[in-house]
Parts: sequence; C-alpha cells; structure tokens
Amino acid sequence: MHTRKEKMEAFGRLLDVMDDLREKCPWDRKQTNESLRANTIEETYELYDALLKNDNVNICKELGDVLLHIVFYSKIGEEKNAFDVADVCNQLCDKLIFRHPHVYGDVKAETASDVKRTWEQIKTKEKDGNKTVLSGVPDALPSLIKAYRIQDKARNVGFDWEERRDVWKKVKEEITEFEAEVEQAHALGGSLHPDNAIADADKEAAKRRVTDEFGDVMFSLINAARLYKINPDNALEHTNQKFIHRFNYVEAKAKEKGLDLKDLTLEQMDAWWNEAKTLN
Repeated sequence: MHTRKEKMEAFGRLLDVMDDLREKCPWDRKQTNESLRANTIEETYELYDALLKNDNVNICKELGDVLLHIVFYSKIGEEKNAFDVADVCNQLCDKLIFRHPHVYGDVKAETASDVKRTWEQIKTKEKDGNKTVLSGVPDALPSLIKAYRIQDKARNVGFDWEERRDVWKKVKEEITEFEAEVEQAHALGGSLHPDNAIADADKEAAKRRVTDEFGDVMFSLINAARLYKINPDNALEHTNQKFIHRFNYVEAKAKEKGLDLKDLTLEQMDAWWNEAKTLN
C-alpha cells in the first residue's frame, strides 16, 4: 500500500490532469453540470455492480471514475467562483467531525446502534442541515432504496415496530387489501379488462387503487426486510441474477437442440429451468 505522501501526490496529479483536460480537450472543456449528470449516475451504478460482485479490480476502476466526476464538478464550481475541491473536502471533514461527537467530543457511544440513535438529531442541528427527519432522503433515489431509507430514518427517531415480528401482520393485511382491489377491478371490468365497456374515469380509479395497494405491499415487505437486517435492493438484485442465469441456461439448451424459445412448451422450459437451479 502507498504512503500518505504518495496518496497526496496521486490526488494532486489527478487535479493537474483535470486542469489540463479542461483547458486542452474540446470534449472536457464543453462539459457542464447538466451534461455530466447522466454519466455520473451511470458510473455510480457501475461501481454498485462491482461492489455487488465483490470484484476488487473493478471496484478500484469504478471508484476512479466516480472520483473523476467529483473532481470534474469541483473544477466547474471553481470556474464559476462558487467553490473548489478544497471547499468540498473541508465541508465534508467539518460535517464528519460534527456528526461524530463520540470521536471528536465527549459524547459516549459504545455501539453502532448508539451512534445511529442520535444521527438524525445531529443532522437537524447542522447549519444548512436537514430541516426535517425525512428531508435528507433525495427525491431522485430509486423508489426501493428510498423506501428503505425513509423507514430507517423514521426508526432512528423511535417510529418503528416494538416487536419486529409484528410487521408480518401488516404485510398480510396489505396483501389482502391488494388482492381485494384486484378482484374488484376484475369484477368492475376495470383497468385489468381494458376492452370492457366502462367509463374511463372508473377504469382509472380502479387502476389507481390497485397500484396504490401494490405499493403498500412493497413498502411493507421492504419494512420487513429492514427489520430482519436484509438489504432489499441487494436481495432483489441477487434474485435478478438468479433469474438471468437460469433463463440463459434454458435459452442455451434450446439452441443446443436447434429450437426457438417461442416454440417450446412451458413443460420443456420448466424442465431445463429446474436443471439450472441444481447448477447454482
């Protein structure tokens, strides 16, 4: 591993390269906060993917790509005389020190749970900090992750189930309500039967109710995952990967036989699917 001096030199080298690119490269010179935003999201997801796979080679690579964007935005801020990378670093350090009084002050915190219990209260006391408990959850977060963060932040101020097993009653209640709305939509010839002669307003109302209840089901399941210390986003992605692996196996077996997937019976696909499950 590198020395502290080597790390500082490497970061200084990155800043020098960024200065050169911004001055001498037509593409880099043209970029703005708006034009970079979509690329930043993509790079973040690529890092997420590498982390999920525990791929250290690509974690290092993707961290570099994310760091490039941080330096790039800082350079743009500097050009506008708004802020520079030193401001970014110093504000981050000030925030971390303020949020860790058990390290930099005289507050006692023996466990991670002790720290999290006061985390939200500390953030609301910061200058320009969160004005409400949930205001720190970005609007642009993917909905599944946002639901988890909302619930976690509410938990930090005591809004949570007294016994985690009680959440299952809520999950079952939401599933029952969802099923009831689906059945009602079918009975009314609502959005699930678009060819039926029914007023558009009734169709939309039925669709909204079904959608709302399905959202409640998902929110309650995410809550259950949180209570049982399961990251729902990771869990769903693992299931995505299992499905992809098994479906690719079915597709490969079909090609071996000179068959098209569309021509297979469900029984044939199920047989190969079950084979794929034994290979996991």
